[in-house]
Amino acid sequence: MSAVAALLRPRSVAVVGASADATKMTGRPVGYLQKYGFAGEIWPVNPRAESIAGLRCYPDVASLPGAPDAAIVLLGPDRAEAAVRDLAARGCRAAIVLASGYGESNEEGARRQAALKDAAGAMRLLGPNTIGLVNLTDGMMLSATGALEVGDLPAGRISVVSQSGGILGSLLSRAADRGIGFAKLVSTGNEADLDSSDLLEHLVEDEATDVIAVYMEGLRRPEAFKRAARRAAELGKPVVVYKVGRSESGARAATSHTGALAGADRVYDALFRQHGVIRAETFTDLLDIPAALAAGRRTEGDRVAILTSTGGAGTLLADNCGLAGIEVPAPDEATTRALATLLDEDPAAIGRNPVDVTLAGLRPDLFRGAITALLESPSYDAVVVVIGSSALATPDIVAGAILACQAGSTKPILAYVSPHAPHLVRLLNGQGIPAFATPESCASVLRALRRRALPPAPAAIAPDSAVLAGLPAGNLNEVESKAVFARFGVPVARERAVSDAAGAEAAARALGGEVVLKILSRAIAHKSDIGGVKVGLAAAEVPAACVAMLERLRAAGAPAPEGFLVQERVRGGVEMILGFHRDPQLGPVVLLGAGGVAAEVFQDTALRLLPIARADAEAMVSELKAATLLRGYRGAPPADTGALVDTVMAFAAMAGAAGERLLEAEINPLLVLPQGEGARAVDGLAVLR
Repeated sequence: MSAVAALLRPRSVAVVGASADATKMTGRPVGYLQKYGFAGEIWPVNPRAESIAGLRCYPDVASLPGAPDAAIVLLGPDRAEAAVRDLAARGCRAAIVLASGYGESNEEGARRQAALKDAAGAMRLLGPNTIGLVNLTDGMMLSATGALEVGDLPAGRISVVSQSGGILGSLLSRAADRGIGFAKLVSTGNEADLDSSDLLEHLVEDEATDVIAVYMEGLRRPEAFKRAARRAAELGKPVVVYKVGRSESGARAATSHTGALAGADRVYDALFRQHGVIRAETFTDLLDIPAALAAGRRTEGDRVAILTSTGGAGTLLADNCGLAGIEVPAPDEATTRALATLLDEDPAAIGRNPVDVTLAGLRPDLFRGAITALLESPSYDAVVVVIGSSALATPDIVAGAILACQAGSTKPILAYVSPHAPHLVRLLNGQGIPAFATPESCASVLRALRRRALPPAPAAIAPDSAVLAGLPAGNLNEVESKAVFARFGVPVARERAVSDAAGAEAAARALGGEVVLKILSRAIAHKSDIGGVKVGLAAAEVPAACVAMLERLRAAGAPAPEGFLVQERVRGGVEMILGFHRDPQLGPVVLLGAGGVAAEVFQDTALRLLPIARADAEAMVSELKAATLLRGYRGAPPADTGALVDTVMAFAAMAGAAGERLLEAEINPLLVLPQGEGARAVDGLAVLR
């Protein structure tokens, strides 16, 4: 048995610092273990008590009758370290430390946390600053959360990993109120040792877990998270993550709470998308989406039928579905005829979606017939039944009809309870029918239920030290940067680097036609900001332009350039930006977006973590608003998107091969020319460690 397994399903538990007063926080864990039927040994440790809750109490860890599988430490930071050291010496497999005042507080707390980890030795540690764990599958509670005071906590197929103890209690109580059951819930707290990825890796393999919900503030081991997420996808176990730190203030709060780096939120979006993780956009989604997924049904498309006995609620739901990108199409001809026959109405009047059965009343046979017709229709991937106030008096009719129809179909059936009726939501959820109290929740869930195949993970590119050999640290100039890019197949514009105005004129004549003149400098990254770029020059105009550029640099106090760059003028095409940077937490990231001087203004970008597959690059292109321009807009020819995807892949290969020494890289603009003409990098920058 692994240490994590011993923690979740121990045969013996030591409760260090247990109180004989059940009303105190330190008195709760023993009571909860007894209340929920823990069948193993419970060993309270308290030198001032002979017995607690009818159990023999031990004066210290050394006096325990054996090595406990798990322990919960209820002592403050001043005494917890010694208790952890004693437990490790006794042979305990894993311990939970509830106390705060560690890494989440200050530098002294961080030192105290490091000492706690050292004291644990080979023993695994959960916390500190955690509320513990709850195992409803086996009736095993190692927690002090007051949420366990609730009398009826149904077991279910959803497990939760939370970096916040308070959130664990919040989800537990909210789920109980709605009739939603959990399997296991674990609060990882400060993650001095065991972290959320450790728990995710274990719960993915747990036979009692079908869906995993994660409340995330940050990731300490992204690679472990990726492996666990992909393993979950292989096993058909959805992972739903609510990630805080989306705003600047939220990121600061998340960092101070657990010491986890927040990272750039949009990079987390990319991480989740690439590894099959469903992102919960709201805290409500963190319960709603797993509850629906636990029913074991996914959709093959985004078309939903709405059956309602209250017209206004049906319209409200249809509107929210539309906002979420869920289609609400009218029924096909055969389905319309079946509904018209069932409801004894004119097909012209019934051929709409939502399908309104208000006038027909809540007759069980009618309700079942309408649901069945919509489930059997090839026009729909899911059905939502809107339950109005008329169902409050006879809730079993609605629940019975939905259950009977659900058994005969593999399509998801959801219930939207329009009136305020928590008891009805609880009744439906308790019978395996995902039920929700808001139309927004229904729409979010329908979007999350779409089955999407996860492609194989692309192979990582091995770093090659020769790629950047001999190049200086800091900013490379444009020629040096693009030479690195071109080695991997990034197409660049024709150009020549020169040292002076005379050389620039000669280069312009050799290139022919109009040219672009630029300063060449490692010290100036954004040349256009200080007048270091001139477009559309004839060869005869180049010398004077060189002189003017040098004067502007001197006036701005900028360093003298290394020379000039003369480049062919590439006309036409769509301006894109292609970039690379290292996220401090999640690692190397590639960015594609609308480019040019206004790239930072419009922020139309798509991100992916390296390594990427071609399908990732294609998806990045399609996600952009600029994709409309690439397809050809208002008579413009379609752009060469194939060449753009090729360039993204070449750039990503370069970034992977360059390894840790490459800090940033950028092509802006990357011109995507008309179909068949390729793409050209007309500017470039790389920054080296």
